[in-house]
Amino acid sequence: MKTYKTKGYINGISAAVSYGTNPLFAIPLYSGGYSVNSVLFYRYLFAVILYGFWLKFFKNISFKMSLKEFCMLFIFGIIFSFSSLFLFDAFRYIDSGLACTILFAYPIIVALISKIVFKENLAKIIWFALFLVVYGIILLYNGNPDGSINIKGVTLVLLSALSYAIYIVGVRHINIIKHIKPDKLTFYIMLFGLSVYIWNLRFCQDLQILTNWFYLACTLGLAVFPTIISIETITFAIKFIGATKTAIIGALEPLTALFFGILLFGEPISLKIIFGITLILFGVILVILKKH
Repeated sequence: MKTYKTKGYINGISAAVSYGTNPLFAIPLYSGGYSVNSVLFYRYLFAVILYGFWLKFFKNISFKMSLKEFCMLFIFGIIFSFSSLFLFDAFRYIDSGLACTILFAYPIIVALISKIVFKENLAKIIWFALFLVVYGIILLYNGNPDGSINIKGVTLVLLSALSYAIYIVGVRHINIIKHIKPDKLTFYIMLFGLSVYIWNLRFCQDLQILTNWFYLACTLGLAVFPTIISIETITFAIKFIGATKTAIIGALEPLTALFFGILLFGEPISLKIIFGITLILFGVILVILKKH
């Protein structure tokens, strides 16, 4: 039992860190003039090709599924894909720091859905850890200098958080999904999620072509880190430690974005940010060390 929980926490941390690399690869593509749908099309397309090749020829995984599995995987592939679409679209209206802050509403949504819909009992220490990480995330964002905020951008991130929360809870509680092998689940989530961008691009009529190796590298980075690695590891984490704990450990996502911002883009760091990081790490450690 302890081995499974340890694997769950390791996978949860891996999922959070890998998902936090989204802005690192996406923003350069936006700066190059690529649309949200083109960026996400390449992200999911390369992920499906690379991961499908790996499963077929190295892990010898069977891709067979029943009609019920097909229907449920298609629905949740669309839901997960919309979480990406809303978040990436929000980057055009608000900066990535604010987007990551608002996105962290999803652990609260996960906890509420688990409690209200599925009657999952949550210990007081879990609620306390949730409070710590949410407050810590808020401290990471210093606010806009002019005090303004783009309502459309905020709405898009909240929709992304809702979609992501529904996906996490569904993987944990819906019987048809929870019994599918994680690697097979990951592949079909990406495959069916790709259909959203094919449709939005009018069956690729509006697709923008990658013009150089740098943009190709960015799309491959999106396919591998915040897509393949993130989806597979979060699936394992949800199965081993539950939806709410996995969501709280997701607090490491914005820390990853902050790390790259400071290291690569020279973003400033303050005592307020350091305090926020401390609260987040303390909240995550509480979840991991909680005795059952």
